[in-house]
This record gives sequence, C-alpha cells and structure tokens, in this order.
Amino acid sequence: MAREDFNATQFIQLPVVDETEQKTDEKEYSPAEVLRDVYQALSERGYNPETQIVGYIMSGDPTYITNHNGARALIMKVERDELLSELVEHYIATKL
Repeated sequence: MAREDFNATQFIQLPVVDETEQKTDEKEYSPAEVLRDVYQALSERGYNPETQIVGYIMSGDPTYITNHNGARALIMKVERDELLSELVEHYIATKL
C-alpha cells in the first residue's frame, strides 16, 4: 500500500433506507395496556403486582418486573411517568 493511501480520507457509503419501507412487527401499547399485561404476568408468577409495579415506577429498576410473558421488556417500552400518569388519571376518574 502506498504511503498516500494512509493519508487519504476513507469514505464508506451506506445504503439509504426508506423508513416507509421498514416493517415494524412491534405493536404500540398504551400505558393502560402495558399495566394490564404486566399486572397479569406478575399475578401468574405469584407476585404482588401492586408492590412490584410501584417498586419499578419509584426506582426504575426493571428487576421488579418478571420476564414472564415478556412483561419486563414490555414495561420498559413506556416511560415511567406515563405509567404513573395513567394510574393517577384512572384513580381520579374512578375514585373522586
């Protein structure tokens, strides 16, 4: 390799991806749907869903949520403040 090859700027051409052509197999879940599915998974595993979900929302530690039925990955798709907002809205709508 000639010395001038080391001094030349390298150029890498990446293929252009049209975002409209990308397939997304992932369904978008609302915070309510996430809470419902995570609650069910925690119940099936014998955990107290209320304390586990509160622990996750307060700490951000995903190990509060079981991996059962993909619950941990699912809850991490929604921001914690969105989960809390959903819970507060539901409480106000049903209890006050």
